[in-house]
Amino acid sequence: MIKPEHLRKGDTAAIVSLSSGILGEKWALHKLDIAKKRLTEDFGLNVVVMPNALKGVEYLNDHPEARADDLMQAFRDKSIKAVFSAIGGDDTIRLLPYVDLDVLRDNPKIFTGFSDTTANHFMMYKAGLVSYYGASIMTNFAEYVKINDYTDNMIRKTLFDPQPVLDIPSAPYWCDDEDDQVLWSEANSHIPKPYHPEEIGYEIIQGSGAAEGKLLGGCVDLIIMLAGTELWPSRKEWEGKLMFLETSEDDMSPDCLKWILRNLAAQGLFDAVKGIIFGKPARRSKYEPYKEVLRTVVGKEAHRPDLPILYNVNIGHANPIGVLPMGLRCRLDADKRSLTLLEPATR
Repeated sequence: MIKPEHLRKGDTAAIVSLSSGILGEKWALHKLDIAKKRLTEDFGLNVVVMPNALKGVEYLNDHPEARADDLMQAFRDKSIKAVFSAIGGDDTIRLLPYVDLDVLRDNPKIFTGFSDTTANHFMMYKAGLVSYYGASIMTNFAEYVKINDYTDNMIRKTLFDPQPVLDIPSAPYWCDDEDDQVLWSEANSHIPKPYHPEEIGYEIIQGSGAAEGKLLGGCVDLIIMLAGTELWPSRKEWEGKLMFLETSEDDMSPDCLKWILRNLAAQGLFDAVKGIIFGKPARRSKYEPYKEVLRTVVGKEAHRPDLPILYNVNIGHANPIGVLPMGLRCRLDADKRSLTLLEPATR
């Protein structure tokens, strides 16, 4: 896997809308202003917005080729060192016919995002490029009042100041979609997220000991769109990996999660991977039901009660979130309930 260079002050980052075009809607432009100010003042970056990124929901829905063209332009541009996804959605897979994987491989740079951006991460993986699951423009860089310290710290220690070995701790606080959410509106931009102290931390659902492998995964809601496409890794490619999975804010039913996991089991993936990292559910009412589904499908139906599953991890739609470098080596220690990146996230 090709590892991109870390970011330095003065580097240029591009903003792309690869899924929903919501960033270009008039009511949402204040989020862009917040993110640009953060990226320039807090992180020392220059920011460019790609030509189609602000054309709005309707245009970008009708023109996936325009979204893909922004991605291709950003990667071809030698002056751009990082590409940040605006937000997720539900149709990034439609970009596949218009994306040149050779361009991604030949122009390695940092790429971040989560949720529907899962499809883009698998494009990067197919091209042989390490990418970074987490940190999108509207949800993280434009968090109201300030970027929470956990996310800020993880961004810096992966994308700006890579550590030889990096402990990925459980965040000491949380909030979810069943809280009184601060609605995205310029009038609410002075109101912080309602975080609460984390009382559980990482939880081991099953398994013991330590498992090491390269990270591979994404949002459960979206990976099912990839199955059967050229982007979906073969069972052999899953051998020895640490699979990471997380669920979106769409409130997936436990039955739906069960069906998707059964598909992965039918592919033999739970016999291939070394362990599973599962994100904190976006809704706390799903915390226990999702755990039971994992025990049922992985432990009982797939006959892998020994496979370590680390649960309640700050990835994807959890609040707050960290950054997982897809394609790099990580250790899941079930006995210590810990997660450790075993190499620098960037070079």
